[in-house]
Amino acid sequence: MNPYVEKWLGAHTEDLVAWRRHLHANPELARHEYATTEFVAAHLTAAGLVPKVLPRGTGLICDLGPADGPRIALRADMDALPLQEMTGLPFASTVPGVSHACGHDAHTTVLLGAGLALASLPELPIGVRLVFQPAEEVMPGGALDVVAAGGLDGVSRIFALHCDPRLEAGKVGMRVGAITSAADTVELVLDSPGGHTSRPHLTSDLVYGLGAVITGLPGLLSRRIDPRTGTVMVWGTVSAGKAPNAIPRTGMLAGTVRTGDHATWQLLEPMVREIVHGLLAPTGVRYQLNYLRGVPPVVNDDVSARMFEDAIRPVGPDALSDTPQSGGGEDFSWYLEHVPGAMGRLGVWSGTGPQLDIHQPGFDLDERALPVGVRVMTNLVLGVG
Repeated sequence: MNPYVEKWLGAHTEDLVAWRRHLHANPELARHEYATTEFVAAHLTAAGLVPKVLPRGTGLICDLGPADGPRIALRADMDALPLQEMTGLPFASTVPGVSHACGHDAHTTVLLGAGLALASLPELPIGVRLVFQPAEEVMPGGALDVVAAGGLDGVSRIFALHCDPRLEAGKVGMRVGAITSAADTVELVLDSPGGHTSRPHLTSDLVYGLGAVITGLPGLLSRRIDPRTGTVMVWGTVSAGKAPNAIPRTGMLAGTVRTGDHATWQLLEPMVREIVHGLLAPTGVRYQLNYLRGVPPVVNDDVSARMFEDAIRPVGPDALSDTPQSGGGEDFSWYLEHVPGAMGRLGVWSGTGPQLDIHQPGFDLDERALPVGVRVMTNLVLGVG
């Protein structure tokens, strides 16, 4: 481990905890992270760095190290979820209906700590760009704001950590290939003349059409797409009618379709449209299909994943862990459309008690994970291992 980083951690580990708790108690929703941005910028400025706030006023980037030559980026997301916290913690969210139930308070803290630790070194072997990104929790994501603002200009690789409540604190998960999935939304609005359930032959049976799509679309996708791609289509909401003896005039279906394969992601929208048309055409039910593309899968390239593994190993003999592909979406994937990179899973489970998932109102994390994240991020820059 680098002695300068360890010296910084020895003096500032309690600060990491305090920063995380401050951010946790004061969460801000996507593209409203003004106080969070100001908090990070103030600490970076106090260390002699020059952060640049993104054009929308939330999120920032900050360069350090050599101005010439290669530069890698380290990214953290800053926004919270529209979710009421139910942890009972003394530093629980003070904002009704808003909480850091995804661990972005920890992501921001880890990157701030890594940046300040790196700034304490006499010199760095490579240029570094700290990317504090807004709006990860809304599709298609604030990563696109960073890219549009030139946040990847001059960057050769990008890395990030994401909290994982399935891994114990002290462990960091890594895998080559897809680590998250593409996530798109399918919304289907149907209409028909309606009618009496005793005479369905005189109208278009909207509920029958709904049923055909509910079962047919996921089933046919599973027969059209290689199952090894991890593609899955699941409905989340359905509505139509109120009376048991009346065929309704309108109905709605909405769900998500996910895949871990980038090439498959490109094929999904036209395939969904083709299948829905084939299912509904015989029924005579009219429809409007709204297909909302979300984010691509995060696909860790081989070189970046090996660099990550080399950064994790020095943290401890059992620090490096395998990690499965997640069905969740992550807009870190947009950066990987431009430069190679990798995302790792930062273990945040205490090792005892329930493993509450992210996006649950009772989610909390073991703060011993914070210095682990700082060590991994700084190791990526310093090439430890």
